[in-house]
Amino acid sequence: MTTSALLWGLLFGSVGFGFFWYGKKQRAVVPLVCGLALMIFPYFISNTILLVLIGGALMALPYFVSF
Repeated sequence: MTTSALLWGLLFGSVGFGFFWYGKKQRAVVPLVCGLALMIFPYFISNTILLVLIGGALMALPYFVSF
């Protein structure tokens, strides 16, 4: 694991916690699930470019999908 992957994982985990907290307080499913995914997926992805692409997609998803 490289330093950049660790820092990106920290960033996505922090944003994921914010999404999770917001989704839990507002009872919104999409931010809650995206927050969980953002907190968990950096443990399984070691490629930095793939990490950034998936993290960016998961961060943008709640803005485009709402239930």
